[in-house]
Amino acid sequence: MRVFELQHLLPRRIDAAILGVALLGWACAPAPDRRLEHDIDAVFAELTARPSPGCSVAVVRAGEVVLAKGYGLANLEYAEPLAADSLFRIASTSKQFTAAVVLILVQEGALDLDSDIREYLPELSDLGTPVTLRHLIHHTSGYRDYLTLQDLRGADDRDWYTDRDVMELLARQRQLNFAPGTDHLYSNSGYFLLSQVVKLVTGKTLREVAAERIFGPLGMTSSHFHDDANEVDLRLAYGYAPDGDTFRRSETQLDMIGDGGVYTTVLDLAKWDTNFYQPEVGGQQLIDALLERGVLNNGTVLGYAAGLSHGEHRGLAYVAHSGGFVGYRAQLIRFPSEQTSVVCLCNVASADPTRFTLAVADIVLADRLTPVPDSTADDASPQAEAQAAAASGIAPASVAEYAGRYRSPELEVDYTLTADAEGQLRLAFGRREAEALAWQSTDRFATDDLTLRFDRRNGVIAGFELDAGRVRNLRFERERSSTR
Repeated sequence: MRVFELQHLLPRRIDAAILGVALLGWACAPAPDRRLEHDIDAVFAELTARPSPGCSVAVVRAGEVVLAKGYGLANLEYAEPLAADSLFRIASTSKQFTAAVVLILVQEGALDLDSDIREYLPELSDLGTPVTLRHLIHHTSGYRDYLTLQDLRGADDRDWYTDRDVMELLARQRQLNFAPGTDHLYSNSGYFLLSQVVKLVTGKTLREVAAERIFGPLGMTSSHFHDDANEVDLRLAYGYAPDGDTFRRSETQLDMIGDGGVYTTVLDLAKWDTNFYQPEVGGQQLIDALLERGVLNNGTVLGYAAGLSHGEHRGLAYVAHSGGFVGYRAQLIRFPSEQTSVVCLCNVASADPTRFTLAVADIVLADRLTPVPDSTADDASPQAEAQAAAASGIAPASVAEYAGRYRSPELEVDYTLTADAEGQLRLAFGRREAEALAWQSTDRFATDDLTLRFDRRNGVIAGFELDAGRVRNLRFERERSSTR
């Protein structure tokens, strides 16, 4: 049975209105500042105005949890409140733990960051230039994002596929998004591949290694990489997505980990945060490696480090990583100079934990932040200017010549293009309903999330290359029967 079928059997131990500062090893935390609590309550008021899924939040200062609390419901079916010990899937916020495991293995000599990934996973295709573990950690590998590839195959949240399916999909790729080290483009494939490398060199799953090397030593007793979607955890907050005036369940059947998959609580993440100042796991060497920014071949220094991003908010530098998958959203933001962090974990897809964590930081660090910048200085924006720019080329008199069936051997899927009675070109594949393509320029059409660039042979449409955010230049060949 699934988590959501059994969760109601275990009653909540804590009411949402009670602070979680005395839970799970934080018994020595002082009583919370009531004014601080009141101000933070106001940030999350939208989540408690009516029965709704919501978020749990923790504020950590100098290794001490000064506030930990839940807002909203862990599940709507049984009206169980969120609390400081509620369990969430944290999606891509998990990447820092994958990176930490890899870097610990590097310290021990079991891995080499500058080794070609094919030394560990030879089933991957030789794409002409080595892709290293360092490339994977910094998202500079050029590997296409496997979740986007699956979406382009027509898969969605209802589908189930395995690690082996993902490996075979990546092995079929005949091109990278770009030459390794020449660009930075976020890709879940890199961290998924790192999980496979960990399994190969240790003989254990990433879940097992992380439990032994990180979660166990730090006393993160509620944390694990969840590599079995059928495994029941009675504390898990259900994931939801808005559906009109109500909500629908939003969970995943996937078992992939590395790029995501950690289940944890705000209190456990507070323990991980403390390790950055008092490193019990990995020592200062691990902390330095996690914070080291990636560098492109041309010397450009990236904001992305190892599962962590560097940034600045109102004059203060921070290190953070957000996460979002199905009905879960997460953010852990750390202000090192202030030894202050805010953790926000949510169980509704419409939540914006980055906005919440920054709003909480504005309260907690009010005396350390620069004034809020004036947002009315300039009405013009780069986006508005781009929208105002005229497209080049001449619109086709008829779109019928683009109609036909197109095949991607890398995805093993067909796309069908049709011209409707109104002369509109439409694209359909998998379960995706036929969608109108807007003309952009000569032989170039797009939807909100896809761009198709057609090419010709002897003046006849031969195929197209598709761009879809984290996937670039994916080739589709027109089937001969579709060619006029």
